[in-house]
Amino acid sequence: MFTFSRTPAPVPVPEDCLPGRDTPIPTSSTHYVNGNSIVGPFPANMQTIVIGMGCFWGAERLFWELSGVYTTAAGYAGGTTPNPTYEETCTSMTGHTEAVLVVFDPELVDLEDIFKVFWENHDPVQYMGQGNDIGSQYRSAIFGMNEAQLKAAKQSRDRYQAQLTANGFGEITTEIAPAGEFYYAEEHHQQYLAKNPNGYCNHGFCQVGYS
Repeated sequence: MFTFSRTPAPVPVPEDCLPGRDTPIPTSSTHYVNGNSIVGPFPANMQTIVIGMGCFWGAERLFWELSGVYTTAAGYAGGTTPNPTYEETCTSMTGHTEAVLVVFDPELVDLEDIFKVFWENHDPVQYMGQGNDIGSQYRSAIFGMNEAQLKAAKQSRDRYQAQLTANGFGEITTEIAPAGEFYYAEEHHQQYLAKNPNGYCNHGFCQVGYS
């Protein structure tokens, strides 16, 4: 994995977070790539999970390209500030990490497939950041919707940790926690790399394959 000498601050405690607002940030309800809704309610057979793996632009594309995924959305999760803006989140003072809402059909794609994309396309060992994107807003995270997802995420983490350890890498820092409120990001962040094909993306590397 990559090594960075700069140590970022931890997630701020709620009383230190920005106040936010009562009104949601305006955004489209339609997926730019596949035309499905990015807001619920979703079809009854679908499941959802929230994934954080650094900048949400590249992370979201990885999941909308995965067969069996119904829709995706970029947003902010795991924090305190209600209805944060992108600029507020980038201060590291909302408690949120940039995240992707993944809505999937479990008959076509299971959690293991989602976890494989997750582990193999970012550095879960890096603390509070990804590459040169430093701060709690870029931290690695899995936010589960129920106990079954949380248990599966922890088992997946432990398996991948064994592979990392065997190859001389460090300890996974990924936060695994119950999903709280998911706040949708602004319209121009949704499916960003489909709208901006040459846009910034720092995902796709894989030092150790997940199996």
